[in-house]
Amino acid sequence: MDFQIPNFVPLIPELILAGMGLVILLAVAFSRCYANTIAYYLTQASLISAMAGVVMVSSELDVTFGQMYLYSPLGDLLKLATCVAVGLGLLYGRRYMQDRKIESGEYYLLVLFATLGVMVLISAGSLLTVYVGLEMLSLSSYALVAVNRDSVRSTEAAMKYFVLGALASGLLLYGMSMVYGATQSLGLIEIGRALFEQQAANRTILLFGLVFLVAGVSFKLGVVPFHMWMPDVYEGAPTPVTQFIATASKIAAFAMACRLFAFGLWDLMDHWKQMLLIVGIASIVLGNIAAIAQTNIKRMLAYSGISHMGFMLLGFVSSTTANPHHAYASSLFYVLTYALTTLAAFGIINLMSRAGFESENLEDLRGLNKRSSWWAAMMAVVMFSMAGIPFFVGFFAKFFVLQAFWQAGYAVLAVVAVLMSLIGAYYYLRVVKIMFFDEPTITDALPATRFTRIVLSGNVLMLAALGLFPSLLMQICVVVMQASL
Repeated sequence: MDFQIPNFVPLIPELILAGMGLVILLAVAFSRCYANTIAYYLTQASLISAMAGVVMVSSELDVTFGQMYLYSPLGDLLKLATCVAVGLGLLYGRRYMQDRKIESGEYYLLVLFATLGVMVLISAGSLLTVYVGLEMLSLSSYALVAVNRDSVRSTEAAMKYFVLGALASGLLLYGMSMVYGATQSLGLIEIGRALFEQQAANRTILLFGLVFLVAGVSFKLGVVPFHMWMPDVYEGAPTPVTQFIATASKIAAFAMACRLFAFGLWDLMDHWKQMLLIVGIASIVLGNIAAIAQTNIKRMLAYSGISHMGFMLLGFVSSTTANPHHAYASSLFYVLTYALTTLAAFGIINLMSRAGFESENLEDLRGLNKRSSWWAAMMAVVMFSMAGIPFFVGFFAKFFVLQAFWQAGYAVLAVVAVLMSLIGAYYYLRVVKIMFFDEPTITDALPATRFTRIVLSGNVLMLAALGLFPSLLMQICVVVMQASL
């Protein structure tokens, strides 16, 4: 047997997270005092080290482990974005977890292993590694939602998430088995080659498998009709956990869509584009309309997220055989800026919360300008960006996607998407109206460390800075896509 030792160097970021997970486990087990503090700082150190590892091993598109692991500039960018999102989420949410006495070493371990699952999913070069990464992320996420074991609402949300997630995983696995049966391969490169050379044994089975793959990806993105879990999980989970699901998990879902559709099943573009078009437009319509009726800001952001992921899918729909990179780059730009905006939104919600008070209803924002004009202005920037108002980065995210969508020949549906954006602006601007024009019902100061305030303010101001110079990030996205697909 000719056994070749695989190249472990590209796996340095994942190995760092896995190794540090074991270190944190031992540190928490043997440290009676300051266990939570040790776990927090070791987790942040792990994320920073993983980012350094990504930068150190970054290279052109290549594979290792028998094509099961694929590393590329796209993977490097998404891994860096994931580590930043998780690190900032832990920073913003630490006081929230401490106030409710649910901070624990296990919480940080689950976050670390979920992040590891995201990174495995980002670099997946095989259907097998796609599924392993997805399950590592999903199982950790189920436990994170239920981390507040004394809360009936959190436990109920975790059970809903687990049951529906298990169903979606089964659909995805069934679709993978059909694709394997039709192509006789698990590797995405081999699947793409088999489709290109028309070597699929049975194209009907292949298309059935594609339907199930679209269903699995749609569940992870939380788009219609697989969105049922999002409002309940967003509302029931602790806010820092909701923040993780709304950012890192969405980056992972985008990576899974890229690996499966844009890389492995490229030859079936005409089929999956039709399905994603229906899913995307339905998500934009339902998400924006349903969000209007919400009085809980976390549920409102859940329906907002459904709409935003619908917009992101329009980039995939806009891809063409001649020049797909710009369309995919617009989706990449959208998911990165959405993650940055959502981080800021949930960071401010964490900031306004305190022990015994969640600050998650719209009424809790009444008169925020009189309590803290700075944080009212910061929340207004976040809402303006989500609404797509010039000149914040959210406007250009929608502009780039709709531009690609229009150029792909979907002029009528592009107009529908614009009209839905105008409807969506209502519930975002309603938050601004409540903060600046209503009388406050709460007069307490907003507790947070100076460092957290500085970082969160920088996060929000980045939305304005990227809105002034969007071409810098968009150019990076285009270059990354050209080098990776």
